[in-house]
Amino acid sequence: MMAIGIGGAGNKIAAKLDSSATLFNVSKTEMDKITGEDLNRINAPVHAASGQYKGSRMNPKIGKTAYLAIQNELHEMIGGNMVISSTGGGTGNGITTGILEDITAVDEIEVQNKTFFCLVLPYDKLESAEYVKNSIDFMQGPLAEAIDSGNTGNIVLFSNQCKFEEKIAEDEYNQMIVDSLNVFLAIPDKNDRLKLLDGHIDHEDFNLFISKPFFNHFNYFDYNPAESFEKQMDANANKLLLPPEDAIEAMFLLEVPKGGDPTIFYGILEYFKSMKVSPIYSVVENPDLKKPFITVSRLYSRKPYELVDEFNKINEQNVQAKVDKSVEQHVELPKLEVSLEKEAKVAGKKRGVGDDVIATLKRIGKL
Repeated sequence: MMAIGIGGAGNKIAAKLDSSATLFNVSKTEMDKITGEDLNRINAPVHAASGQYKGSRMNPKIGKTAYLAIQNELHEMIGGNMVISSTGGGTGNGITTGILEDITAVDEIEVQNKTFFCLVLPYDKLESAEYVKNSIDFMQGPLAEAIDSGNTGNIVLFSNQCKFEEKIAEDEYNQMIVDSLNVFLAIPDKNDRLKLLDGHIDHEDFNLFISKPFFNHFNYFDYNPAESFEKQMDANANKLLLPPEDAIEAMFLLEVPKGGDPTIFYGILEYFKSMKVSPIYSVVENPDLKKPFITVSRLYSRKPYELVDEFNKINEQNVQAKVDKSVEQHVELPKLEVSLEKEAKVAGKKRGVGDDVIATLKRIGKL
């Protein structure tokens, strides 16, 4: 699965995830800063009366215009691959909006041609109000419509909340996102490479799972069969992702050390049974491990408009704050009433010319 990075954030993450990724950006300058000999860089030019834009200025309309210049190339690439983008900026939001609208317009897309989306959401409490507003419009509009059409693959919602709260450098945070994705994407390869003890998840099973139009929340941790699986799931939630809703479908890969008990997966099945979910799973033997290790993916269908409730609240607060500050900074200048006749009499007395100055002003129409 090839990584396709859209916009600044998408370019940086895709280049770390896939050394031969394809990058699209309105800003050629920013795209060229990303190192990698095998990267495929495609500029999405947008022209104005003053010349070519060097960026999208946090304006998704510019990004949407840029999409028209690269629409055919993207259409050929996205099938069966991964699109990585942020929702707050102009280029990522605008171009990804174009992709989603085209996907929505198709009657049906076959499983092998579904697109897997990784979207990075802003942290509403600390990032720009424009980012938050752009994300609200994106999720309530093109993303919701594409999901309803059934034509998207899984959508993974990363959040910048952890980055800002823990004060993590951007490059380090992008690497954390990539490392997390790599754990999830390695499931079918591990199933093929390691000794199979129970169940089965091959590449066809995995591709079918990620082709479904649901939100995907995955996490992974050292599994202790002596403790409650539910408590372990809660304690090891993926802090890079938005919290999930109740699972509709699930998948897990359990790796046990050489000579370990392969039957410990039954407790995991009991947990999902209590959730009324029948997961697909694979149990493999990994001789490199000292403890059992599990990777779990849950699909849920919470609508985008439900996801942005908090964003809407923050956006309303930002708008109200601007209004309040505008009111506070508004200064009413007192109206100054000036009597020219009165002032002329005062000036005349000072200069000793008496009423002559008043007569002159009346003649020239000033009084």
